[in-house]
Amino acid sequence: MQFKHPEILYALFLLLIPIIVHLFQLRKFQKVDFTNVAFLKEATLQTRKSSQIKKWLILFTRMLLLAALVFAFAQPFTSKNDVFKTEKETVIYLDNSFSMQAKGNKGELFKRAVQDLIANVPENENISIITNSNSFKNTNIKALKNDMLQWDYASSNLSTEAALLKSQSAFSKKNGTLKHLIFISDFQEINGNFDIPSDSLTQIHFVKLAPVNTNNISIDSAYISKNTANTIELNVILKNNGAAVENLPVSLFNNDNLIGKTSVAIGDIVKTTFSIPTNEVINGKISINDVHLQFDNNLYFNINKASKINVLAVNDADDSFLKRIYTDDEFNYISTAPNQLNYNLIDEQHLIVLNELNDIPVSLSAALKQFTEQEGIVIIIPSKDINVASYNQFLGHWDNTFSELNPSEKRVTTINYGHPLFSNGVFEKQVKNFQYPKVNSFYNLVSNSMASVLQFEDGKPFLGQNNNVYVFTSAINTKNSNFQNSPLIVPTLYNMGKQSLKIPELYYTIGKENTFDVETQMQQDAVLNLEHNGTSIIPKQQYFNNKVVVNTSETPDISGIYTIKNKEETIKNVSYNYNRNESQLSYIELSTAEDVTISDSIPEIFDALKSDSKINALWKWFVIFALALLLVEMLILKFFK
Repeated sequence: MQFKHPEILYALFLLLIPIIVHLFQLRKFQKVDFTNVAFLKEATLQTRKSSQIKKWLILFTRMLLLAALVFAFAQPFTSKNDVFKTEKETVIYLDNSFSMQAKGNKGELFKRAVQDLIANVPENENISIITNSNSFKNTNIKALKNDMLQWDYASSNLSTEAALLKSQSAFSKKNGTLKHLIFISDFQEINGNFDIPSDSLTQIHFVKLAPVNTNNISIDSAYISKNTANTIELNVILKNNGAAVENLPVSLFNNDNLIGKTSVAIGDIVKTTFSIPTNEVINGKISINDVHLQFDNNLYFNINKASKINVLAVNDADDSFLKRIYTDDEFNYISTAPNQLNYNLIDEQHLIVLNELNDIPVSLSAALKQFTEQEGIVIIIPSKDINVASYNQFLGHWDNTFSELNPSEKRVTTINYGHPLFSNGVFEKQVKNFQYPKVNSFYNLVSNSMASVLQFEDGKPFLGQNNNVYVFTSAINTKNSNFQNSPLIVPTLYNMGKQSLKIPELYYTIGKENTFDVETQMQQDAVLNLEHNGTSIIPKQQYFNNKVVVNTSETPDISGIYTIKNKEETIKNVSYNYNRNESQLSYIELSTAEDVTISDSIPEIFDALKSDSKINALWKWFVIFALALLLVEMLILKFFK
């Protein structure tokens, strides 16, 4: 038994007062004369004896009565925990990822969880609530109630382990506090198995919310499979997590106009195709109607007016192979001789090719250095008779140097498949045996920072990259090499051109690191905005001479089609979609988890916590006891003879 006000127990010393009064009571008996002395003696003895018993009973009753009142005012209680001596901290993690859109017995798991928290957490209890997108520390449900009812799903999804660490960081550093971490989630399997941090000071409670069923159909991805003069074929991949569906309508919109509709039968995965007119700007949305998870029912994409890439070739050799690669439909190709080069053209380019120059003039070297600092890409193809000193003056800016020409024949046998030039579907598989291109002479390249793209059979580089500079170590004209006839030349040079201006892709995934270029001219201190449904976002961006490099990751966080604007000028559109990882409704098995309590409902876990900290107040019983003693005293005084 514990006391809320133990200091009142000092009042028990007051019990000494009735004892002292009783023991030192000096009341005298009056003598009364009677005629029969024998009778008087007997009556006197009987009266003294009964009076003494009665006084002791009254004393004992009054002492108990006074003690009961003192105990009542001290407010005694019993509980499992020493709640008045131990400070309590409660942190609640509430998973608001998209998988919590799944339906439970009483509606969407997340929305129901919010209602249960409002109903079960005491209004004024100090708590901290953590979600994937927000943190509310040292607050209470009464203050958060209106905001909680407006909470929505977050595009960012913390792994279970990361969510545990984030939640535990919300506890104070105080020692001796009773810490409760309540983790509310569906524990989706995409987050993988996790280790529960060992902490003897924190009691972890898992509330696993389970949906009624795990059926879900999602639009997984879309890509252009074929592009002709008249039509573009758009392939759409749909995935099913649950029972097969025989007839699922799939719609294609341009803005709000329906431009295509089909129906598919889907088991696990299915592909369907739409035809779109070429050379038409499309602000597209692919849509299905699935009642389970809503976030993956739409997929947005854009086909903008094609931006051509500016390519300048400075030639001292035949450039017919470059003209065949950098065609007019995608590139603005300009060819010039070194002595006719207009230096004003350099700032307007995205890619510059030095095609077998014998010498790199100092003025050109300085202009190209500045060009690469503005995110331009330079390709260097040396001739057989270069001025090594002039080349090294330029290459030395990146700690690269050429040695003298080596007149030996070598084959190009190694492809760096992980390099960005070849990693995006150029090769279906790694080729081990093909007709290797060869060279009749080459330069040894000395570099500590050059990334090899193509290598000779002895491991020396044939093509290397250092930042925005690609360097061939050999002339590739038909007299010195058969590389122009190799199947490698087209993807190599074509992808270098495409990298020089990263045209926005069909769509981007929210939460990933996304980078694209916007070709525009900007005034000083001007910035590009991404606008969607009246909301304007200023993304991370860097301005160069002829383009702006835009980088997004955390924002935007809402799927849709965003307009890229320079002040009031609309440049183009770009689409963002939610990550589809949460579309697969499979869950972690928690039965093996140790050192945690596991529940399947929020009311259940809070009832258990209330039971652990329940206070059984006893002061009422002591008041009743005091009243009973008062009644006993009255009865003794009235009826005890």
